[in-house]
Amino acid sequence: MAKRRKFTAKFKAAVVLEALRGESSQAELCRRHHLSENQISTWKRQFLENAETFFESPEKHADASVERIAQLEQLVGRLTLALEIQKKASTLLD
Repeated sequence: MAKRRKFTAKFKAAVVLEALRGESSQAELCRRHHLSENQISTWKRQFLENAETFFESPEKHADASVERIAQLEQLVGRLTLALEIQKKASTLLD
């Protein structure tokens, strides 16, 4: 069975940028890096779909992260309270 190779984001970006620049044909890139054409096409599609997020403010990502953390902290608080209630109820019923 063939071992799956893992590629870094830096490697993927380099291959995609080379493909988009047209410096080498996709077939040449595939031969040079031992990749399938489907793999490079997938990376190019993912790159282009996510290109707009590159120009977004880092503060926007930070704000979303802070909001998500606050939601998770509230959930942990509710679950902790529910667990404490269940513990007290079980001791009263024993």
